[in-house]
Amino acid sequence: QVQLVESGGGLVQAGGSLTLSCAASGRTFASYNMAWFRQAPGREREFVTAITWTGVSTYYIESVRGRFAISRDNAKNTVYLQMNSLKPEDTAIYYCTSGPPKGRWGSTRTSDFGPWGQGTQVTVSS
Repeated sequence: QVQLVESGGGLVQAGGSLTLSCAASGRTFASYNMAWFRQAPGREREFVTAITWTGVSTYYIESVRGRFAISRDNAKNTVYLQMNSLKPEDTAIYYCTSGPPKGRWGSTRTSDFGPWGQGTQVTVSS
């Protein structure tokens, strides 16, 4: 089973950028679709974006489309989330996860993803 460690979070002003990284362990990383979720205080964990194991296809929630970009480097067992034009409402803990499974591409349901990293805090000040 893949194990995940996120990094790259921090405090940034509105309009700024951050790049999150998720380092995965396990020989089978390259065979998994991967995704990012986020959870703001007092809110449920929310899907953000996913990428196929090939890196060819992606999908995003509407609120981040055009501002965020997911990518992966299978040789480095790492998935990235480039976040531009950040807004205060992007403030959350960001989690890396595996999924969705084959046949569930397009899902945003938390139950279709896992395991989870420990998360990295992103705070956007206004």
